Amino acid sequence: MPLYDYKCRDHGLFQELAMLSESAQPQPCPQCESLAARVIVLPPALLGTNPPLQVAMARNERSQHEPLFSTPEHRAEEQARHEHQHGKGCGCQEQGLSKPQVLYTADGKKWFPAARPWMISH
Repeated sequence: MPLYDYKCRDHGLFQELAMLSESAQPQPCPQCESLAARVIVLPPALLGTNPPLQVAMARNERSQHEPLFSTPEHRAEEQARHEHQHGKGCGCQEQGLSKPQVLYTADGKKWFPAARPWMISH
């Protein structure tokens, strides 16, 4: 039998063993014998998680019941809502990376003036 949490109005939280079929029924408080309703207590680990992880977990939980479909309009709204926060050259910039400067010699070989001399060209 699983252990469930119940809360007495006068004495606070207590735990009680109960069968799964009886888990929703109120249980008597061990101190005053008054009926106490079942409560769901959040684990302390969830309360201390960082905010971005909490947002991601909430989004994941919500998407189980309310899936979002990716459309151009939805992507534009998301992009407008979240500004780009990565540094220059992160690879996901909207304006793209700068193209490498390539020069060709008279015989048709590639030459990269800004490249490192130990790099081998394809």
